[in-house]
Amino acid sequence: MTLNAFRSITPELETLTTEPYYQPVGNELAIFAAAASRRLPVLLKGPTGCGKTRFVEYMAWKLKRPLVTVACHDDLTTADLVGRYLIVGDDTVWLDGPLTAAVRAGAICYLDEIVEARKDTTVVIHPLADTRRALAVDKRGELIPAPPDFMLVISYNPGYQSVLKEIKPSTRQRFIALEFDYPHAAVEAQIVATEGGIDLERAKQLVKLGELTRNLKGAGLDEGASTRLLVHAAQLIGAGMTAVEASTAAVARALTDDPEMTQTLDDLVRAVF
Repeated sequence: MTLNAFRSITPELETLTTEPYYQPVGNELAIFAAAASRRLPVLLKGPTGCGKTRFVEYMAWKLKRPLVTVACHDDLTTADLVGRYLIVGDDTVWLDGPLTAAVRAGAICYLDEIVEARKDTTVVIHPLADTRRALAVDKRGELIPAPPDFMLVISYNPGYQSVLKEIKPSTRQRFIALEFDYPHAAVEAQIVATEGGIDLERAKQLVKLGELTRNLKGAGLDEGASTRLLVHAAQLIGAGMTAVEASTAAVARALTDDPEMTQTLDDLVRAVF
């Protein structure tokens, strides 16, 4: 074993230097900023593609803090979040996980779709989300106090909740909660026009299509078209495709594989355009 044994490697953090485009729809900016000033963790809940991730990126830029984003999934382990020892040549190297890196750097750590992670994994965030504000790295026998600028943010989609996938009360009640939904039509059209690079009138048509698909939630669709999908359609239109072609590819085919529902969505596309 060499003198470099047990070296530590810290992942690079993302620092946003360009302002992300975000259109406020309520008082979410003020609440998040107040929570950050009081060192409180924040829970974002809302449907997929409604702007939760973009909101976190915008607030990280606004607060001038590095951002670490983790996409949670069923196989996410505690070691994936906290870190692990690796064998590199003759050395034993400690690699910080994204959560540990965020704590050390005083960054915002964003755990996206937290309900997808295993329950024994998410317990590790509990000491960070209460008055202790510390991360226990058991494998190193280390307790890392979170600096003042560290902030924990998690998100989930209540529409996908089930008996097996829900946030435990012991986790939920540690967080300030912000509820997101798709923006009002006028605001959403402005977002689609700006992000997609198309004129406002065409963006309004896409938003109308999105609203029609959302009316089908629970009647053949698990979710209607998200703002993200509408932006994708707008970007295809901006690339030269017709509105029907773009909406069929980005919305109708993206939402379902069911033949009958696909036909229904195709009919909606033709009706709008």
